[in-house]
Amino acid sequence: MFYLALGGAPLGFLYKAVNTMDSMLGYVEPPYRDIGFFPARLDDVFNYVPARLAARLMLLGGGLLGMDMREGWRIYRRDRRNHASPNSAQTESACAGLMGLRLAGDAVYHGVLHKKPYIGDRKREITAEDIPLSCRLMYAAAVLMLFFCVLSLLCL
Repeated sequence: MFYLALGGAPLGFLYKAVNTMDSMLGYVEPPYRDIGFFPARLDDVFNYVPARLAARLMLLGGGLLGMDMREGWRIYRRDRRNHASPNSAQTESACAGLMGLRLAGDAVYHGVLHKKPYIGDRKREITAEDIPLSCRLMYAAAVLMLFFCVLSLLCL
């Protein structure tokens, strides 16, 4: 939505091409590092601003939904860099703080344990009810983005 709002269909298509190239080729580990490094980093560059904007919209949306916005900001500021990707923990930390959850942590890929930092504090256990709650949070952020895009068009 960010690139569509910024540059219409041409910039939206360019973003989608970069994103698809990352999905198909974006390996940063051997044996595919030589072909995947550039697409992975280009995707990081394209998502730098949108990830941070989305996190802030999510925090604002969480406040509108009556979630703990203060805790959301605290966890966001503390944990937004707790991921190998420069963009992934932006919205994840906002969501974790708003919902009072601990996310991420160690993961197993191809039978190998990878030690990873946690995002958020475990104030409660994750439940099935968190799925629709996180969806409402995402919808609130999307509606706010749409609102600001329309507002910016009206101001032109």
